[in-house]
Amino acid sequence: MGIIHRLRVFLASRKLFRNWLSAGIRYYLIKHGLIDGNITARFRCGGERVYVLSPWVYWPIVSAYYDDLLSGLDCGDLVYLVLNYGGFRVRLHIDSAAFLGDIVRENFLGGAYDDLVVGGRVVVDVGAFVGDSAIYFALRGARSVIAIEPHPSAYTEMLDNIKLNNLEGVIVPVNAGLASRSGKICIENIGVEDTAVTYHRPGDCPITVPAVTLSELISRFSINVNDAVLKMDCEGCEYDVILNDYEHIKMFRELIFEHHSNVNKLLKVLSRDYECNVRGNGIMHCIKK
Repeated sequence: MGIIHRLRVFLASRKLFRNWLSAGIRYYLIKHGLIDGNITARFRCGGERVYVLSPWVYWPIVSAYYDDLLSGLDCGDLVYLVLNYGGFRVRLHIDSAAFLGDIVRENFLGGAYDDLVVGGRVVVDVGAFVGDSAIYFALRGARSVIAIEPHPSAYTEMLDNIKLNNLEGVIVPVNAGLASRSGKICIENIGVEDTAVTYHRPGDCPITVPAVTLSELISRFSINVNDAVLKMDCEGCEYDVILNDYEHIKMFRELIFEHHSNVNKLLKVLSRDYECNVRGNGIMHCIKK
């Protein structure tokens, strides 16, 4: 990102913050290690109310606003991020801003899951993160979304975002990690900003959440797998589940997942029962033959 672009983004923050200059200067001092701490912000929609933002929340908000990814903000006891999607007004908890650009560009604008037909169907959303994909599926008409997220911080954010969008009756949150066998899942980083590099592996470690299998999910939620969609974005768990629990994978009519390496190994297994399309963005979409 060039200096001119950064300056333009910085100047755009005038429309968001009353104290845009001091907030922006403080952000850059923190970013370059000259000071520590957070940013005191006065949003224009919040009157004189003072909000304390981490730098990892401040900058994504400013960048998303500059890129027209945000349609606005709601200010109250907390600030809520607002975006418009398909005639719906989606609200997100402010701490979700750390991944706001990825959330909006991948799911709501980027079309990562646009070719899925989810209307009236159950979606098992593995790696639901802060609830963005689950909200997306719900707004597109899914009858129910079983939202699986192992990371405690992301799961807490997801609960807030489900409630903010009045989707408690559609989205069912589950704080667990998907695996080929029951047990525990290791969480190596506790900050929500670290979830993208968390490797969810079974085992013993200081921070764990339950491991849940597809068999357990199907039974617990009475899922009709013949007409269900399985989505996985779980930083590697797709290899464990596809290679070691294919018996339950192949029960689903449609799969879509992010893959991380050795895609041919997965295709060799999936091609027995599915027609798969491997996209350039690391997404594989498979429909039962």
